Amino acid sequence: MHSISEYQEVISSHFNSLVVAKEPKNLYEPIQYILSLGGKRMRPVLTLMTAEIFDCNYKKALQAATAVEVFHNFSLIHDDIMDDAPLRRGKVTVHEKWNINTGILSGDAMLILAYQYFEDYEPSVFRDLAKLFSKTALEVCEGQQYDVDFETRDDVTIPEYLKMIEYKTAVLVGAAMKMGAIVAETSKENADLIYDFGLNLGIAFQLQDDYLDAFGNPETFGKQIGGDIIENKKTYLYLKALEFSSKDDKDQLLHLFSIQPKDNSDKIETVKSIFNESGASKVTQEAIKEYTQKAFETLQKMDISEEKKQILYVFGEKLMNRNV
Repeated sequence: MHSISEYQEVISSHFNSLVVAKEPKNLYEPIQYILSLGGKRMRPVLTLMTAEIFDCNYKKALQAATAVEVFHNFSLIHDDIMDDAPLRRGKVTVHEKWNINTGILSGDAMLILAYQYFEDYEPSVFRDLAKLFSKTALEVCEGQQYDVDFETRDDVTIPEYLKMIEYKTAVLVGAAMKMGAIVAETSKENADLIYDFGLNLGIAFQLQDDYLDAFGNPETFGKQIGGDIIENKKTYLYLKALEFSSKDDKDQLLHLFSIQPKDNSDKIETVKSIFNESGASKVTQEAIKEYTQKAFETLQKMDISEEKKQILYVFGEKLMNRNV
């Protein structure tokens, strides 16, 4: 087995040498551009790591890992258009650097390219990869639509929110791991269990992201603290605060999430204090632990060595112990 940093190095070097420079250049240059922006690339790393967990050389899983990352970046191009986002990973977004039409078309091409990376595999593996990929891609689109719908709704429930983050974020983590299992040709039970491991860890990770957005350390979190509050995002924290707050606090929260003041500092502090006083912060931390624990429970059922289970356990612990 290799370390996470070694897998990251392999993926980084692979993408640095990946050439999609074909004609017409206005279709392929934006693809090369977004893939060159890097990022953590955790999903393809998970594909390589899972292949080795099930006793397969990680190199055999490189094409599947590439498909996962190309698909993820396709979704980012289209998300950035929908959000009218000017920056991605600190660089100008594709639709800003070129234009919206280019962003749509280059994104579409990336989705098709992602499928092409499966063509190197033998028919039975190709079929299983493509089947999982189609299901996951559709769920990611459904999750994005739920997210868009929630912006104009004030009756979002906790089960609906959890379904949204499962589809928008967690299914791709689960699929990235299951693809490694499919390439390794392990048992169906092992492949399903590693998917559940990734799915539950993905939900825990997103809930933790919601929590850190409000209460993280600005020096270690890597994003603006209070960004979700500024954008009036109906996160798990917010929904739990509405559920637990007194009438006055609930009314204040609803009011604060209906405005966008020029100076957000007072709004952020007031909302954070309601999150804490209502008990929403504590319940969110408990939910993070609950989904992390669910992920770890799947490890016990997997038909792999204790040493391999420990590697996955340590990975999960490391992922969920980000600095607050």
